[in-house]
Amino acid sequence: MSEFSVERDGVVLQGADEGEGTPVVLLHGLTATRRYVVMGSKTLERGGHRVVAYDARGHGRSSPAPAPDAYGYAALAADLGAVLDARGLDRVVLAGASMGAHTLLRCALDTPERVAGLVVVTPAYDPSSNDDPRRLAYWERLASGLREGGIEGFVEANHVERMPQAWQETVRTVLRQRLSQHDSLEAIADALDAVPRSRPFDTLHDLAELEGIPAVVVGSRDEADPTHPLEVARAYAAAIPGAELRVEPEGRSPLAWQGGQLSREISALAGLARI
Repeated sequence: MSEFSVERDGVVLQGADEGEGTPVVLLHGLTATRRYVVMGSKTLERGGHRVVAYDARGHGRSSPAPAPDAYGYAALAADLGAVLDARGLDRVVLAGASMGAHTLLRCALDTPERVAGLVVVTPAYDPSSNDDPRRLAYWERLASGLREGGIEGFVEANHVERMPQAWQETVRTVLRQRLSQHDSLEAIADALDAVPRSRPFDTLHDLAELEGIPAVVVGSRDEADPTHPLEVARAYAAAIPGAELRVEPEGRSPLAWQGGQLSREISALAGLARI
C-alpha cells in the first residue's frame, strides 16, 4: 500500500493507493473516514482493482478547510479532481457513500469524461427538502452536540434510542469508532454545519446528463438507516439513465454496512466500465 498526500487550496488530503487493475476511487460520508466505505474489506484489491481512498477535508488525517463554511460540494468535487490528477488517474470508477455519493455525482456532472462508472451508496440529498428548517435543525443539533460534549455528546445528539432496539448498540458503537478517527473534532462540527446546506446539483433532472455512464445505486431500508431514506435512493436510480437499484433483503443488515458484499457490487459495476 502506498500512502499519499495531496495539497489543494491550502488543504492537505491524506490517502492510500493499493492494488493493480481497474482504478476505483472510494469516497466516504460525513463524519466518516476512508475506511468506512467498504469497512476495511480488501475484496476489491484481491479482485484485481487499484483502489484509491482518501480522507475528505477536515476528516480523518486530512487537514481542516481554510474556513468553517468551506466544506461545500464544489470544494469536495475539486478535491476529488486534485486527487485524480495527483495519482495520474484519467478515468476511474467512483464509489461513494452519502456525502461521498453526492461528491462523485458533482464530479461526474462537471467532468463526465473522467468517470467510467458510478456506485452511488445511500444518497440522502433531496433537492426539494434541502433547505427545510427542520432538516437543518437535525444537523445543527449534531454539530452542537459534538462541540459541547465531544464524541459522547455527538452520540447522544443522534437520538439512537429512537431506532429499533436491534440496531441501537451497533449504531452507538460505530458512531464512537468513527468519531475517534479524526484529528480535529472541531473540523467535523464545521462540516456538520456546512455540508448539509450545500447542493451537489439543482434538481434530480440534472442526473439525466449522466446517460452512458454505468451506474448502480445502493439503498438502505429505513428501519436501520433512517437518515438515508430508501425513497431517495429509488429516486436517484430512476433519475440516472440505466441505473440499477440494490437493496438488502427485509430484516437484514444494510448492504452499505457489509463491506465485502458492497465491494462485490462495486467490482461488478467496474466490470462494465471501459477504461
